[in-house]
Amino acid sequence: MRDSAQTTIKPEEETSGHFPLERARNIGIIAHIDAGKTTVTERILYYTGRTYKIGEVDAGTTVMDWMDQERERGITITAAATMCNWQDHRINIIDTPGHVDFTAEVERSLRVLDGGVVVFDAVSGVEAQSETVWRQADRYHVPRICFINKMDRIGANFDRTIAMIEERLRAKPLPIHLPLGTEASFEGIIDLVENRVWRFDGERGTAPTESTIPDSERARCHEYQKQLIEKLAETDDHIMTTYLDGGQITPTELKQALRKATLANKGVPIICGSALRNRGVQLLLNAIVDYLPSPLDMPPVRAVDAKTGTEVMRPANDKAPFTALAFKVVSDPFVGRLVYFRVYSGKVREGEAIYNSTCGKKERIGRLLLMHANRREEVEEAGAGAIVATLGLKNTFTGGTLCEPFQPVLLESICFPEPVISVAIEPKTKADQDRMGEALHRLAEEDPTFKVTYNQETGQTVISGMGELHLEVLVRRMLSEFRVEAKVGQPRVAYRETITKPVRIEGRFVRQSGGHGQYGHVWLELKPGEPGTGFHFIEHLKGNAIPRNFVPAIESGIREAMEGGVSAGYPLVDIKVTLVDGSYHEVDSSELAYKIAASMALKNGAAKAKPILLEPIMKLEVVTPEQYLGDIISALNARRAHIESIETLGETSTVHTLVPLAETFGYTTSLRSETQGRATHSMEFYRYQELPAGLTAQIIEKTGTTKHV
Repeated sequence: MRDSAQTTIKPEEETSGHFPLERARNIGIIAHIDAGKTTVTERILYYTGRTYKIGEVDAGTTVMDWMDQERERGITITAAATMCNWQDHRINIIDTPGHVDFTAEVERSLRVLDGGVVVFDAVSGVEAQSETVWRQADRYHVPRICFINKMDRIGANFDRTIAMIEERLRAKPLPIHLPLGTEASFEGIIDLVENRVWRFDGERGTAPTESTIPDSERARCHEYQKQLIEKLAETDDHIMTTYLDGGQITPTELKQALRKATLANKGVPIICGSALRNRGVQLLLNAIVDYLPSPLDMPPVRAVDAKTGTEVMRPANDKAPFTALAFKVVSDPFVGRLVYFRVYSGKVREGEAIYNSTCGKKERIGRLLLMHANRREEVEEAGAGAIVATLGLKNTFTGGTLCEPFQPVLLESICFPEPVISVAIEPKTKADQDRMGEALHRLAEEDPTFKVTYNQETGQTVISGMGELHLEVLVRRMLSEFRVEAKVGQPRVAYRETITKPVRIEGRFVRQSGGHGQYGHVWLELKPGEPGTGFHFIEHLKGNAIPRNFVPAIESGIREAMEGGVSAGYPLVDIKVTLVDGSYHEVDSSELAYKIAASMALKNGAAKAKPILLEPIMKLEVVTPEQYLGDIISALNARRAHIESIETLGETSTVHTLVPLAETFGYTTSLRSETQGRATHSMEFYRYQELPAGLTAQIIEKTGTTKHV
């Protein structure tokens, strides 16, 4: 067994923001809630010597879950960064939340990471949020390894979990470990690559002992090894040739083939263990080093030259121009505004002047910090591949590109889902009002899925987020961190509006009051777009009907009008708008006039295009003892749920269903009551779909909006 005692990292490398790239790993720990991510991370920190005491989630003593709310609730809320050393390698780790309400934390983390460890509960297998994070990792082409955790729990099933990884995630699992025993008899791990058994003796499991594979397991191991080699032969010519020739494939050759398949996202190594019982974490660390990529293994990052618009490549090299992406902003109560960024190329020093090409402003790097959860280590410089935080960036937000002032480039930003739930919030006193504004501004800076709007009609401040828990956590932070006293209203669903038929509509704005007047005149064609496509604007003017310099104002007017909707005041989505004609006045035409004309046309046209309301639909997964299944199905049907499937494993059933978000309020309490607290559920946003006509009328009546005719 390799261990951290063999590490030969130089003292200057230990706390440096720069590290030999071939020996660096930037990884994320991702999973469904309660799969054991934070427990895995805490063991990694302990076994690498980063901490000297194992933190426990249940005891509220974890290093990575450092926020008060995280320790109270026993869940990860914000992604926390740290680093450790193993086998002469530097491992930068981001521990991400598992709850769907905080999916933005996973999104921005995966955007800047090179590899991922996906943790699965051996009992539950692939759960709802597991699918979500897997899709996020697919989007950014992040190589992964899978750690099947909790092999000691009653109901743990290694083979079933692998089958679910293959079926639900459409991945190619490559098991390189097998559990020796299961549930209470789980006593070790069979290493199919090294062809040996590792047992983890002692309370801390710090001294794994090596032994031969028992005779009773040899046939099973042989079958799994054969399947592993056959799968690797599909992607590796050397393995295929050796296998077909009947030659012996060495462990080194297997590791090389596994690494090649992993980096190409053509296979996913599968390992197992029990982090809580301190079994298998050292083998996980070995797998991170052996199979996940260094920054050098990743292709050069693509960027767009801010001056010419041409594509340029930025390789992971300290000598290349400095290029970095800001992926997280945190308001630290002790040091102020922290901006986390990943350096893709070049290097940056403390106090250096840089350029934010996203907003077009110069910035100056303050202190450079390596983060260990909420603790900080100051460094002088950070090179390619580094993940660091800095103070002093006033105009940099999540998704901003940082680069050389004289070689500006733009990196692809980070896309976040739109909020689906809102509440009104009202300060208790005038002093609270001032503090609330500042608090909401800082929280919105930190979290791109948190939106703050002001309703002019009602005079209310409305905050929007990804779910009840998301808003509850943010409100708690506002009350505790910023000392704001406020009243919070009931949750409201973030509906959307769209159109169902095409129309051609005229917008005309003419004002004459002596001297220069106002003249704007447009013809628009409105068409329904594909679900989820948002807004698409096309300029299709013929001749000189409208000078081209007025087109941006027309598009701006359309966008602003869409925000207010036409039926119930909700934003219009999934609509194609084509500017086809219009006219202008040489003297009176202005940007403002065309903006107003376009806004009028959009509102009138959408009202004639048979507008409908869309409601957010959630994918709900309920795990329950079989005896409560009938009651749960009845309760779900009463909430307008569409049950897709029911899986039964032993005495436990899993109900997969789609349910409108509006019907989920209070479901947690209801489920606990129906099942005596024995059932659990998880939920994630799925899609928007048309709201039934009867409910549409109710929503319009509640909003007090008169439907256009």
